[in-house]
Amino acid sequence: MGEADRRAVGAPVRKKDAMALLLGKPVYTEDVTPADCLVVKVLRSPHANALIESVDPAAALRTPGVAAVYTWRDVPQKRFTQAGQTWPEASPYDRLILDRHVRYVGDAVAIVAAETEEAARQALKRIKVKYQVLPAVLDPHEALDGPVLVHPEEDWKALCPVGADNRRNLCASGSDADGDVEKVLADCDVVVEHTYNTQACNQAMMETFRAYTELDAYGRLHVVASTQIVFHVRRILANALDIPKSKIHVEKPRIGGGFGAKQTVVAEVYPAFVTWKTGRPARMIYSRQESLIASSPRHPMEVRVRLGASKEGTIRALDVYTLSDTGAYGEHGPTTVGLSGHKSIPLYTGNLEAFRFAWNVVYTNHQSAGAYRGYGATQGIFAVESAVNELAERLGMDPVALRLKNIVRQGQAMPAYYGETATACTLDKCLTRCAQRFGWEEKYPVRDMGDGRVRAAGVAIAMQGSGISGVDVGSATLKLGDDGCYNLTIGAADMGTGCDTILAQIAADCLDCEVDNIAVFGADTDASPYDSGSYASSTTYVTGKAVEKACARLKERICALAAEMLDCAPEEVEFAGRAVRRLDGGGEVSLADIAGRSMCGSAPALQITCSHSSPTSPPPFMAGMVEVEVDTRTGGVKVLDYTAVVDCGTPINPNLARVQTEGGLVQGIGMALFETITYSDTGRLAENSFMQYKIPTRLDMGKLDVTFEPSYEPSGPFGAKSIGEIVINTPSPAIAHAVYRATGVWHRSLPITPEKVLLGRRGKTDG
Repeated sequence: MGEADRRAVGAPVRKKDAMALLLGKPVYTEDVTPADCLVVKVLRSPHANALIESVDPAAALRTPGVAAVYTWRDVPQKRFTQAGQTWPEASPYDRLILDRHVRYVGDAVAIVAAETEEAARQALKRIKVKYQVLPAVLDPHEALDGPVLVHPEEDWKALCPVGADNRRNLCASGSDADGDVEKVLADCDVVVEHTYNTQACNQAMMETFRAYTELDAYGRLHVVASTQIVFHVRRILANALDIPKSKIHVEKPRIGGGFGAKQTVVAEVYPAFVTWKTGRPARMIYSRQESLIASSPRHPMEVRVRLGASKEGTIRALDVYTLSDTGAYGEHGPTTVGLSGHKSIPLYTGNLEAFRFAWNVVYTNHQSAGAYRGYGATQGIFAVESAVNELAERLGMDPVALRLKNIVRQGQAMPAYYGETATACTLDKCLTRCAQRFGWEEKYPVRDMGDGRVRAAGVAIAMQGSGISGVDVGSATLKLGDDGCYNLTIGAADMGTGCDTILAQIAADCLDCEVDNIAVFGADTDASPYDSGSYASSTTYVTGKAVEKACARLKERICALAAEMLDCAPEEVEFAGRAVRRLDGGGEVSLADIAGRSMCGSAPALQITCSHSSPTSPPPFMAGMVEVEVDTRTGGVKVLDYTAVVDCGTPINPNLARVQTEGGLVQGIGMALFETITYSDTGRLAENSFMQYKIPTRLDMGKLDVTFEPSYEPSGPFGAKSIGEIVINTPSPAIAHAVYRATGVWHRSLPITPEKVLLGRRGKTDG
């Protein structure tokens, strides 16, 4: 199909669920599941590291309305991971549903199931627990090979060779290199060497974790959950409950945001266990406090960068070491860390002679970390981009010109990105266009606005990926209905991103019909074809290609049946949208008639299922520039203007791509300036509500200017790459750069709070 024939791809089609959401229709887990069920709540540990010496639920069980109380003695003694990833899981099997050994403040101690919310709350207060408090390890440096073991148990195990060793508090470790880094660094005119720290950020999605469970008419566990990963939920629950996967059916309704948080099975296991034990329907809805203290936030990382360059600004070597804090459990620990180097170093492939990337992921007695949009690339890009900006300042070069001299270009191989080639890359155009739209030449010079206010600008670039190469699978089932319309069934989860709409647009163009003629259903483990799920920026690129394949095969089958009806050979007909016609003009037959014929006798079913997995993960690219105003009297940093230019291949839906970009930018601004996690010396988390955990509001984001610099990725559907994650990666380094320009102080630890800005100006800290 030629460019001029397209009607859906590239059009700002309205989201399929837009009106239902706008009108407040019942679409979410709590809306569509019965309220007449057991209320499930969890008693949580007040200690960062402790053994339960005794737990007495007797008083709780006497509470009117309490149906059951479960402790560590009642659950299967089979370890599992809650990380939703393709099997074999990279994350260690280090959890029990309830464990006698609790490992962070907020860890599960007991499960209560009651008829009412109030009865459950009262029961939690009446459970008597005696703890043997153990020393806690809260510093990742002390955790590595330290005396306090977070996981001393003998049945801890790692399924994959990720360099894990629980006797060293190691969740994962490893290294990658190309060339002689030390030799090249020794020959460089300038070496920038600094350590950068990023904090644990919470995804803060509006819909908290929640799940409803029941036994269906066949005695199977039916789970309705707000999740990104229905098939992984099924496997994880089977592991946790020690029951066959065939006994579990998982589906998801609309999701009120996920951002990676719901790539981890945070809530589902508790009501599932209650239902399996009692036979009764159950539901658990996390409070906002629980979602902040006992969930799956971003991994805190310390990233050390050594960058070597010539005095002319040629970047010759990059050496990156990442220390990641996975917290009490290993969810996503082995997989997030790799992105901190593999998706920051390749940005400077242009002249790079050598690179080295090494990492350690350690257990501590902090809240367990998980998946969050950007998935490790965000942390690594903050460090590497900050180092590049420091290099520009040291050399007295314009940081845009420095990047244009060194960045990866289309057609270049990227040794630090698994040896892949940049088959579609307009990063240079993104930078140039961003500078033009932003007004870089006018805004880059520092401007004193009077009254203690200083304005300055900063810049950063980023890359991400499009699914996990050679691992993730996307699938689509496409069926022609008897009215001539189509049903598209997917296993990917639309979590507000609009993937149902985007996949329908791809199908509509392939089938030469309107988007409204494509009805989308998913995700459901009983009805949907297998799909790894919605994470790793995979849905448009991977599942979209499966949709494209399914459309091509279905058209072949439709044409074959139509040819039989038209009494000619299949090669003598052509697919024409609402009909199939003979090439010689000798007649046509409508889609509705073809569908009707397929339902009679032994005609072939007009239904196709296709899967797709890509051997590569073509990266999207992005340039971002920010203007800030720093109040030197208060230390306050205000974002005035943020310009972003994104290369996501072909934008399938420009409106949804723009909203994705704007949302990611705001989350990145929050990470840079507001969002922080602080622990007491006993491991208690301070930010347990939105009163303490500050996220940006509309007043904090300034003016956002988003546009696209398309490339064409030949392996993607209609030339598309991903966009979901890359958009969060540039704000932190760009804002840190702008704050340096305004104050003369580099802030290498996030967030850049007013206190840090003031102390930095007084020479007491560099952030």
